[in-house]
Amino acid sequence: MKDILRQIKGTVVVSVQAMPSEPLYLEKCMAAMMKSVVTGGASALRVAGVRDVRNAKRLFDVPVIGLTKPNVIPKNWKEIVYITPTMHDVIDLIQAGADIVAFDGTLRKRPNNEKIEDLIRYIHVHKRLAMADISTLEEGLAAQKAGADILSTTLAGYTLESADSPKDEPDFELLKQLVENTNLPVVLEGRIWEPEQVDRAFELGAHCVVIGSAITRPQLITKRFVFRKG
Repeated sequence: MKDILRQIKGTVVVSVQAMPSEPLYLEKCMAAMMKSVVTGGASALRVAGVRDVRNAKRLFDVPVIGLTKPNVIPKNWKEIVYITPTMHDVIDLIQAGADIVAFDGTLRKRPNNEKIEDLIRYIHVHKRLAMADISTLEEGLAAQKAGADILSTTLAGYTLESADSPKDEPDFELLKQLVENTNLPVVLEGRIWEPEQVDRAFELGAHCVVIGSAITRPQLITKRFVFRKG
């Protein structure tokens, strides 16, 4: 497990995801996108769902961060746990071959009243790394106490508890707080659009940076040009 942490340290990880309602969700499209970013230098892949985790492990020799999401994101998504919410999801991801299992690491109530500690324990029994996606320092500290191996700012700005998080740029302040107040590798993820933001993340002590939309979501990239502020 420590080898994987060394592999991704100081690198860019690319999140290759699409919702079932989007054209790129087709299996061959997602595989092609993964190949493109690995060819471009991505040190690891962050992918959603058993199908794409399995394909990522089969096709590429890079670490794979796996998670699950619902096929349709609920309207109250800021209030609920929907990233790898249950033990069943964790089991599926491990069986698919995920090296790192990413899950909602917030303090919100989980389905079936499941506990983060139990998910992490299962992940460790199967010799995988547990990545807690959080939105506040308090959540990061709690995830560290629960046994998480990695903290990620993935949910900053996407929960009710992080309403003050920046809307148009990464939450560098949260990254700084996590680096200074925990002893875990901290990943910067969320709203990264410029290379300079990657540089700043590493200056602040990020272990690695996960970039998704700016590389792999054409519809969002297009909107930034078409609907740019005048």
